[in-house]
Amino acid sequence: MKLSTFDMVRVWAALTGLVLAAVYFLVLMLGHEPSQVITLLVGGIGGFELFLVGQDYLLRGREHG
Repeated sequence: MKLSTFDMVRVWAALTGLVLAAVYFLVLMLGHEPSQVITLLVGGIGGFELFLVGQDYLLRGREHG
């Protein structure tokens, strides 16, 4: 499967979001207070992914009538 550059950006964003979320919960499990930066990054990346999924859904709906 050959992915376009834009699709690769989406894959890297998803992987980065998952790693940051794992770090967040690991820090919580260790009893420390997580940095607010991690929370903001996870939220920002999640919002980016949700926007792209919605955009794909909208564009594919227009293509099919």
